[in-house]
Amino acid sequence: MTTLDRWTEAACAELGVDPAEVSARTVLDLARDVAHRVERPAAPLTAFIIGLAVGHGQPLEEAARRLTDLTARWEAPES
Repeated sequence: MTTLDRWTEAACAELGVDPAEVSARTVLDLARDVAHRVERPAAPLTAFIIGLAVGHGQPLEEAARRLTDLTARWEAPES
């Protein structure tokens, strides 16, 4: 069991979340895409936003796909 696995189980227990509902790979892949295509501080904010969306009933995989698609279309402002 990795540190990430142990942390996920502990965080889920602390907040009363079923660990079976957690898809670390989906969230980490999304955070990676956002950090690289938008900017690093947007990654944890995006994780929070997707958590709100899922909490409001959107399926995680669909919400992640939509945000990943958004990052693919994202154009950084010119410097």
